[in-house]
Amino acid sequence: MTHRGWSQIPMVDLKEELSLIQAPIQEAINDVIASSDYILGEKGAQLEKSLAQYIGSNFGIGVASGTDALTLSLNALGIGPGDEVITTPFTFFATAEAIVHVGAKPVFADIEEKTYNIDPAEVKKMITQNTKAIIVVHLYGKAANMDQIMRVANDHGLRVIEDACQAIGTEYDGKRVGAIGDVGCFSFFPSKNLGAFGDAGLVTTNNREVYESINQFRNHGSKEKYYHSAIGMNSRLDEIQAAVLLVKLRYLDIFLHNRKEIARRYTETLQDLVKTPEVATGREHTFHQYCIELEQRNELASTLQQNGIDSAVYYPLPLHLQPALDYLGYKKGDFPLAERLSERVLALPIFPMLSFQKQDYIITTIKDFLADNE
Repeated sequence: MTHRGWSQIPMVDLKEELSLIQAPIQEAINDVIASSDYILGEKGAQLEKSLAQYIGSNFGIGVASGTDALTLSLNALGIGPGDEVITTPFTFFATAEAIVHVGAKPVFADIEEKTYNIDPAEVKKMITQNTKAIIVVHLYGKAANMDQIMRVANDHGLRVIEDACQAIGTEYDGKRVGAIGDVGCFSFFPSKNLGAFGDAGLVTTNNREVYESINQFRNHGSKEKYYHSAIGMNSRLDEIQAAVLLVKLRYLDIFLHNRKEIARRYTETLQDLVKTPEVATGREHTFHQYCIELEQRNELASTLQQNGIDSAVYYPLPLHLQPALDYLGYKKGDFPLAERLSERVLALPIFPMLSFQKQDYIITTIKDFLADNE
């Protein structure tokens, strides 16, 4: 226990969230157990319909993870060997990993200094005759500049995949992300703003051909049982995860509101001391992560830990410098903004049930550290 009378403040407290909604979740799980229908059943179909409606797309396809959502989307759009896909170097590894899995080449473009999202002007510079698609990441829950991304894509005949794995519910100019590009990809990893009790994901699209293709690919390339017209994979969202997500979806907008309020308090109290998240007009932020930026990042993280407060770095090494992608030939200095931020950003605890008392304790600890290190 800390001197404040509570245990370590985590980045996200799933136990506290569960305590509020355990009864309806248990009831939903019991329904699945009673049905003995565990894969591609009624709950999954209901979740696909509900999430497509929530996001604003014609179709939703439940899959096994956010990573699979990206891989299946690339497959469905015909991206493969010899193709190039432009994306950001400042994101989770799965974004590039999916490109490699389909045999294509990741090509990176640097980010916007203020938003940390991919810079459309930099994307334009990276386009070649082999470029087939852009994967735009709505990092930390903040919408990327979709108007300019779509303009670049349309001018060059490129497909756009929205990696919205951290950004369910985020709006861009009145539309929810995941319904703007050709496809949207979502992760329901337990710590996400809408989290399952394990891995789970979703693809959204307005294109029926893409929808049918992903439905086939996720089920071993089969449209009819035991007949396989394509090489697919096993990436089916199971019914228990669908049941959990259907319950949690009812609370999503309330929880997102809470996240925004916590972020607002952080920003109001810290914006004069460190760089806090900037939200451009028309580009919403749902704060899957709340990241500040400062030179003494590592020292602050250590101080927070000593005072019973978790923090995290998203992400300490940009993708172009990851050993697994050495073969692409990138080097340090190629994407200076992404590299700079990897050394300066620090994520603070943020989850819907984070109390005012704990928020104040976190804020005070940061202020004290900064005062001592002026």
